[in-house]
This record gives sequence, structure tokens and C-alpha cells, in this order.
Amino acid sequence: MAEEQTTGDAPGTPPVIGVIGGSGIYEIDGLTDTRWEAVASPFGAPSDELLFGNLDGQAMVFLPRHGRGHKIPPSAVNYRANIDALKRAGVTEILSVSACGSLKEELPPGTFVLADQYIDRTFAREKSFFGPGLVAHVGLGHPVCARLGDALEAGLKELDIPHQRGGTYLAMEGPQFSTLAESNLYRSWGCDVIGMTNMPEAKLAREAELCYATVAMVTDYDCWHPDHDHVTVDAIIGVLLANAEKGRALVKAVAPKLAGRAESCPEGCHTALETAIITAPDARDPAMVEKLGAVAGRVLG
Repeated sequence: MAEEQTTGDAPGTPPVIGVIGGSGIYEIDGLTDTRWEAVASPFGAPSDELLFGNLDGQAMVFLPRHGRGHKIPPSAVNYRANIDALKRAGVTEILSVSACGSLKEELPPGTFVLADQYIDRTFAREKSFFGPGLVAHVGLGHPVCARLGDALEAGLKELDIPHQRGGTYLAMEGPQFSTLAESNLYRSWGCDVIGMTNMPEAKLAREAELCYATVAMVTDYDCWHPDHDHVTVDAIIGVLLANAEKGRALVKAVAPKLAGRAESCPEGCHTALETAIITAPDARDPAMVEKLGAVAGRVLG
């Protein structure tokens, strides 16, 4: 059985760090007392079992976004089940680590971008836990937790990993990459990186009252770059593997910085639903209330 979610003195405590690993990130270095365990969700099957463990005394939960062996394409990832399962496992904050393409010359392969804004161009995915019978509207003006961003930035500096704090992540549907016209359009919008997985993941994390932060690891320039056609698959894979090693080191460096928190996140992540639910209590669908027991049980009672 999965761990029961522990309720501390404040929402979101004690801290349990969840890591969602993208391309090349299929484990966390240094975890002890590990076990893989299936966590059921009313929203369907998560991408894989969850890996529970401890890192220097800090409770951690890891989920490979595409499943071990990379079996699930971006559009087929069950983002709702993934976030719901992590919440049921007691997770309070999520570090999302994923590969991306660069839309700017100054963000070459090997750069880590701590994106703090998103443009969602996906269209084939379930994007909310709420719906008919139980309506809610969460604020998403600042979709990334600045507290997590501070810890990640400090870790990147300690490890001397080239990085940029802040930036806009363009989430495309995929699985095909951009056309040249699309790539140039996104550049004209001022986007920094492009990927296929951080939406609706960030939206769902906010609905589940979880802190969320993106670590976008650049593997290549998108097709806008004049040297794009000269980049080989072998070269991209080489960067991907090098990024993955650094990504695992970053998680290990950041975990101690997030340990020991006794209060809710000052950014308001752990209380995002406080005024978000619109449906009157006597009009709520009981089946929806039950289904949302993990995601919104704190406010639904």
C-alpha cells in the first residue's frame, strides 16, 4: 500500500519532494530505503509505479513521466493520474525535470532553464480535475513556485551548471517537432524553450495544491536555427545523457534545501483552492467530491 498522506500543522507539511523525470531521467541518485509501489488513482493509471525513498533523511517520491523504458508519448501521458497519485503518496512539492529545445541563440544545448511562464498549445489532453458537478478556477498568473525556483537556482550555481532563471516554456502537442513556421512564430512571441510535457502538468499541480517548478534541460536548438540540419541524432542523445546526469545531481543538491519546512509555502501553493471552488456545497456532485478526495479533500471536507 502507498503511504498515507500525513497532515502536519499547516497545509503542505511535512515536506515530501516529488520528482517527475522526463527523457533520460528514470531514477534518482542516492536514494535509500527504496521501493517501487503502484498507487491507484480514480483518474486512471499513472505512467508507472512510484519510487519511494529517502535522500539524506528527506522523503522523496519519483515518477518517470514516460514510464520506465520511455513507453508513453507526451500526448498519451495521463497527467491527471500522475499528479493525483503523487498527492495520494504525500507529495507536497514537485520538481519537473524534462528535455526541451531552445528558441534562443543564447540558450545553447546543455543549458538548464528554470521556466516560470508557459504558453499552452496542447489540445488533446485533460487539463483539469474539476468539471460538471464541481467547478473550480485556480489562479495561474504565476504558475511556478518561486521558493522552489530559489532552491533550484542555488543548486545550479553550486554545481556550476549553465542556466537561466526565468523564461517562457512553449508546450506543444507533439509528438512531431515544430515546423519552421511554427518555430519562428514561437520565437516572435518571445518564448525561450519548447517542450511537450509541462502542460497541463503545471496546471494540475496548482489544482492539487502542490508547489511546482520546471527544470527544462536544453538538448538542441529547435528547427529555426541555421545549423539545425547539421546536428546529428547521436549528438542530441549525447547532450541528453549529459543533461540527465546533471539533472540527477541537481535533485540531490536541492533536496536538503527543501527539508525541514514546518509552514505552508509562502507563495500560496498549498492553499490554492481556498477560494477557487465555485459550486455551492449543496449543488456538488457527490461522485465528483469522492473522486477529488486527494486533490481537494482539504477544502471539500
